[in-house]
Formats: sequence, C-alpha cells, structure tokens
Amino acid sequence: MIFTRQNNASRSASAVALALIAATGTLGITAIAEPAHAQNKEEERKPEYSKEFIAAYQPVDAALKAETSDPAAAKALIPALVAASQSADEKRATGGVMLNLGNETDDAGLRLQGIEMMLDSGILEPNLEGQLSFAAYQAYRDQNNIAAARTALERAIAVNHTFEATMTDGSQRTFGADDMRTMIADLYFDQENYAEGLNYLSTQIDERRSAGEKIPESWIRKGLSVAYENEINDQTPKYVALLAENYPSDVVWGDAVIVTLNANNYQNPEVLDLLRLSRRTKAYNDARVLSEYVEILDPRRYPGEVVSVIDEGSALGVVDKSDPFIAETRREAAGRVDTDRADLPSLAADARASGATLKTLVVAGDTFLSYDQPAEAEEFYTKALGMTGVETPLVLTRLGIAQYDQGKYAEAIETFKKVEGARKDIANLWAIYTAQKAGA
Repeated sequence: MIFTRQNNASRSASAVALALIAATGTLGITAIAEPAHAQNKEEERKPEYSKEFIAAYQPVDAALKAETSDPAAAKALIPALVAASQSADEKRATGGVMLNLGNETDDAGLRLQGIEMMLDSGILEPNLEGQLSFAAYQAYRDQNNIAAARTALERAIAVNHTFEATMTDGSQRTFGADDMRTMIADLYFDQENYAEGLNYLSTQIDERRSAGEKIPESWIRKGLSVAYENEINDQTPKYVALLAENYPSDVVWGDAVIVTLNANNYQNPEVLDLLRLSRRTKAYNDARVLSEYVEILDPRRYPGEVVSVIDEGSALGVVDKSDPFIAETRREAAGRVDTDRADLPSLAADARASGATLKTLVVAGDTFLSYDQPAEAEEFYTKALGMTGVETPLVLTRLGIAQYDQGKYAEAIETFKKVEGARKDIANLWAIYTAQKAGA
C-alpha cells in the first residue's frame, strides 16, 4: 500500500500570496494631504493624519519619488515615520510604505514589519486582511515562529480568506479554511512535533463531529499518513477508522485492514479475524494479503474456509490458482473437506451436551463459522461466553462475525462494541463496516 504525504500547499502558494500583496501598490499614498487608499464600502471616509506624521512621511515620499529613487535613504527614515504613526490610518499608511519598500529592496524583515503594522491598524478590509495575514504566516513559518504563524493563519481563516495556487501537475486549485487548518498542523509536523500536530487535527475533527458536520478527508489522510509513517501506533487506528467510516471505498477498506495489521503486534488469531474482514468487504489490496490469510487459516485446521477464500479470491482476480503455494494449499484443503463436514453433526452434538467443555464449545463455534454456518457458530460462542476461563475478546469478536454473517447487524454492532484489549481496533473496524452494510 502507498501512503504519500500531501504537498505542502502553504509552500506552493507563497509566490501567489506575495504577488497579491504586491498588487496593492503603494496603497494609494500619492499625495499625503488627501491619500486615496482603498475605502470600506460601507463607511466612506477620508483618512486623517497628524502634522507630525505628515512631517515624518514627506522625506520618505521624496526619497521614493525622486528622479533617481533612493530606497536606502527612504529606509533610513523609516524609524522616524514609525515613531510618528499613532492612529489607525497612520499605521496602515506606514505599514504599506514599509511593505512595498521591503518588496522593492528584498528586505524580508522590513516587509514583515510593514505587514504587522498594517494588521495592527485594525481598519483593513477583510480581503486585504486575509492576504496580509497569510503573508505574515509565511514569513513567521520561515522563521520557525510556530506560535505566530498559527495565529496569523487563524486570523486569515477568521476573515474567510481564500487563495488560488498552482499545483505540481499544473492545475489551479482554490484553498480555503479547511486547507489552512491542515497548514497549521503542518507547522508542527515540519518541526517533527507530531504529537502537537496530531492533537490539533484531533481537536478540529472532534469539533466537526460534535457539530454534526462532515470531516474533511484531507484532515483524516494527513493524520493517518503522519501517524502511520512515524509509527505512532496509538494514533494510527483512530485515523484508519475515521477514513473507513467517513470515506469508504474498496481501496480504503483494503488499506484499512493492512494498516491496522502493520500498526499492531498481533498474534495469528487476531490477524485471522482482521483478514476475515477483507473477505467480507471483498477488498484485498494485493495477492499477498489473501496468501497470508490462507496460510494462517491452515488447510489442516479450517479446510472449508481455505477452499472458499481461494475460490472467491480467484473470482475477484486477486489470486492466481496456478500459483504453486495456492494450488498446493487448495489441493490439501479440498482433500479434507468431505471428512471434516461429515464430523460436523457429531461436533454439534458434543457442544450441545450438558457437560460440554469450554474448549469443545469454542472449537465448535470456530469450525461452524469456518464452514459458513453462522447460526450454529453463534449458538456455541454464546454458550461459551458464560463459562470460566473463556477468552472473552476472541469469542466476542467471532460471535459478532457470526451475527454479521446472518444479517443480524444491530446485534453484531453491539457485540463488537463490547470487545476490549488488543482486539478493540479490529472489532471497531468490523462495527464500522457492519453499520455501513446495515445502512446500504
């Protein structure tokens, strides 16, 4: 299976955002007496500047508008202009000068100071505030100032900022709030602070779930790829389950089984019941999964299930019956099926006897389940659950499978929910798939 990190959209969009900022020009400060910068459409007014501000601004303006522009001279005068900028209008205007001067001289520090000052003015139109907030995020991110970068992105989200970016395949895509929340998580992941990033994603997901809103697939896949690739095994099952629950498909279910398997140190009985889910979903992500399923079944122990799994896998095009291992395993299993089936009535009688042991009941349940006789399996597993020494998680898992196979979906879900311990994640996937089957 392939889990690839999604492109860091924040990086691919940086040139776009800075171009948007540069497009604001000098923000209309062409005549200090009556500057004509953008007005709020709902509140037409002229900006107001103090005499002290005008006196500080005029030398900067002169240096920039001279026949031979002198950015260095203008930069030297910026501290005095900043000191004279007290009102919101003055901060906005000075910030605009600093931003554009920073762009012109490729001075990232001056550019960021200008952005900060404009944002600090508190009088920006939402569109410009969003652009500047996103640009501030990029600058802070490049400085590894995670807290400030996150705050800037949250500000951009608050004003519903969106932006267009060119993807690696040349296509254009609009990025919005959900994408920027992924970028916040990436701030932590890029620092290898996986716990904090996953905690942020988890909080966002829980808020969406509580509000009854759809969880973005990108959030789930981001969390899954980070947890899985970095072997954060206590988090991986959570994101596997979220993906299977919210975005089910054959590919997702095939991967869900294998990711869960790889993220846990399961013994053969657990692996078997997880791979049995692949059979019900008819989603094996490659032939090796089915081969492992067959190997764990063992043709001497569950010959009927071995034959069924191989035949179903062949019909799905997952496995080649001419493969030496598959061919030999099927031949051996098929040779045992008739004898094994002939013993089923005797096994059932022993299991129904008043003195039946726990081992007899579990073996009977396992055998009938493997021969696709789930009603009998349910009967014997249910009886075993009340006995001393029973391996409750195993029996509950297989009882739930037997109920699922009978179409008793509500009962199966309740049974799967009772499973604790190492099998809990396996049972949870079974419960999710059972609910989907019931809903279908």
